[in-house]
Amino acid sequence: MTSLIAAVIFAGALLSTIISPTTALGGSATTISVSYGATTTVCGIVAGQPSQRIQCWRNGQLFPVFSNISFESISGGRDVFCGVRSGGSTLICWNSTVTPKRLYFNETVRLRQLTVGDSQICAITNNTNRNNNNINCWRSNESYAPQNVEFRSISSGLGFTCGIRLNDTGSVACFGSNSGLASGIEGQFMNISLLTIVAGGSHVCGVSVAGVLICKGSNAYGQIDVPDHSPFEFNGLALGANHTCALRRLNSSVACWGGGGGDMDSYIGTVSFESIVAGLDFTCGLTSNNFSVICWGEGWIQNGSNPVGFELPLSRILPGPCVVSECSCGVYPQSDSLCSGYGSICRPCDLTNLVPPIPEEVPPLPPPSPPRVVRSKRLTRGLLAFAIVGSVGAVAGVCTVIYCLWTGVCFGKKKIHNSVQPTVNGSNRNGSHRSNGSPISRSATIRRQLSRGFRRQRSGPSSKQAEKEEEFTFADLALATNNFSPENKIGAGSFGVVYRGKLLDGREVAIKRGEFSDKAKKFQEKESAFDSELAFLSRLNHKHLVRLVGYCQERDERLLVYDYMKNGALFDHLHNKSNTEKSSSLLNSWKMRIKIALDAARGIEYLHNYAVPPIIHRDIKSSNILLDANWVARVSDFGLSLMGPVSDLEFRHTKAAGTVGYIDPEYYGLNVLTTKSDVYGLGVVLLELLTGRRAIFKSEEVNGGAPISLVDYAVPIIMAGDLGKILDKRVGPPEVNEVEAVELMAYTALHCVNVEGNYRPTMTDIVANLERALGLFSDSHGSISSGVSD
Repeated sequence: MTSLIAAVIFAGALLSTIISPTTALGGSATTISVSYGATTTVCGIVAGQPSQRIQCWRNGQLFPVFSNISFESISGGRDVFCGVRSGGSTLICWNSTVTPKRLYFNETVRLRQLTVGDSQICAITNNTNRNNNNINCWRSNESYAPQNVEFRSISSGLGFTCGIRLNDTGSVACFGSNSGLASGIEGQFMNISLLTIVAGGSHVCGVSVAGVLICKGSNAYGQIDVPDHSPFEFNGLALGANHTCALRRLNSSVACWGGGGGDMDSYIGTVSFESIVAGLDFTCGLTSNNFSVICWGEGWIQNGSNPVGFELPLSRILPGPCVVSECSCGVYPQSDSLCSGYGSICRPCDLTNLVPPIPEEVPPLPPPSPPRVVRSKRLTRGLLAFAIVGSVGAVAGVCTVIYCLWTGVCFGKKKIHNSVQPTVNGSNRNGSHRSNGSPISRSATIRRQLSRGFRRQRSGPSSKQAEKEEEFTFADLALATNNFSPENKIGAGSFGVVYRGKLLDGREVAIKRGEFSDKAKKFQEKESAFDSELAFLSRLNHKHLVRLVGYCQERDERLLVYDYMKNGALFDHLHNKSNTEKSSSLLNSWKMRIKIALDAARGIEYLHNYAVPPIIHRDIKSSNILLDANWVARVSDFGLSLMGPVSDLEFRHTKAAGTVGYIDPEYYGLNVLTTKSDVYGLGVVLLELLTGRRAIFKSEEVNGGAPISLVDYAVPIIMAGDLGKILDKRVGPPEVNEVEAVELMAYTALHCVNVEGNYRPTMTDIVANLERALGLFSDSHGSISSGVSD
């Protein structure tokens, strides 16, 4: 008996890595997937490309997903589909609007056997150091996942997940939110040893060690009435809500049963498939002939009918993941071209080969496959530190409110200065150690950061009192600008054109002139912007805000006079075509770019925290960040600014205003304004500093030349750990002592552009992070290498 158990365990362990692809309802991960719900989406991993990218079809339209990142497997469920990145270190999921979210990243404990069901996402984690195979779950099923139970394989259905235990004879364990169904199916499989397992809507099927296909669970539509078959005749399964399909081992044809009374496989009786995947009431398969995708069944509707032999217009799809490990049963034909030279596709082993003669002793499990790519740990661990300390900050914020109300600070009885709540903690330089001159490990850095709070001086209000603004005549300013000649034009603001001028006393100034219009509406808009900027700047005085020198108000003319910013707008330095040489601008260094980001953040923090009442700028963008003669950044253009709420717990309803590419999507959609709208704009500016790209840009290498927002382009790449791929080439790769600083600025930007304002950091947090980043340039902490390119 012990020998039989050993044989079953050995066969199952081997099977879990090389079995022919099978999927559940949406299901277990292969190279094709179906997500259902509000819309039906069919996705596949494209073959013959340097990166194994994902391409999807929905409502007759094709669209790419992360076109520059390689994935080894994908899986779909209700209104969600997920992908495991090549190497198994990263899990990324997309909702019905194809908005990505990274659920998992770990370069040591990698994922395999991903499965997506109705409301749960689960995967087996393969810890190469401990040689264990525990299960991790996300979404609503997380609390139901059994602890300290190792699984060989798993599969999810509607509200439950079933798996084959690793530590016994291959028995079945089920769990999930639908506990009654889960326990019932588990009981029906009692004393049955399985080699494979696949879940459907309310039933589960698997191949036993004797090669018999066994199905248990609900049989309302005949979905568990397995047709007569020979041992090991079936080696691939796809289970829908009320039907079952199976691949025949010898000719790769499909047999289906169950469903709502219709014929589930009449269209594809003679077609050979590499793999099959089920939706609720239909099935899709990857054809062996040309690696195209065909869907069929009662629920498959295209243009109001069930077309015979309809092929989705997807590109050629991989028949299996491209891996760099050795293949136990040989390499798939055309593997090199299908993987474009990046790894090989393993040929599925015959199921009959997976039941070896009974051994006297348990043979050792095969070693884990080496990862295909090695990714930088810095960004992800930085995100972890950001999330941990951010949570602490949230608790501290609640405590602050309680203290404020209790002590009366909120009612003017006390005034607190230099109260800090940094987001990222500093390193203990005195406690750092190196061996043989090697860089300090990232984990050691994070531990040091969490061991001691980073203390700083808040930017605070300037000690210098604001000077009284001068009132100029129109003639004075016309003379200063050579009658507003085009040669003196240097830019445009919220309500007019900006000119360079020189006053009679020799002072160089910038003069913003409201655009002249006879139309009352235009004049009212100009008047409103003029009044707003004059009102705000007349009472603000900070070294990172452009200083108002004076104004002119004569008849219909409205002009504002500012200190002249010799080095112009940040936008021009980043996006001016003439700035192509490394030596053409001082901004082509990472230290200078982070310093400018910090300057701007300090200016905005002053508006949010020290102006009374607080001010929301509403138009933070790179063209409104100006650089003086000493390359100090100053925030400008307050024409759209509004008085903000006294705390982030309050908000005001106002019609959205701002600039496309920088405007807060939450503000744009809900017309609810908070200080977090400025945080979003600054996040876009940080991405501009990192990438050198505009907020909205076109590039043949990105999105096929179609316009794309910088947020949509950069955020997924940063989330996936490939920061090095998007950094501005004019600056060059960060030096050893610059890497951590650049990564810190990157994941700060990542949080700033979160779709939901509640999850964005405050300006105080951002200033703390950027101060920390700037202070890292004297340290030495490894490299930003993203490993082998996908």
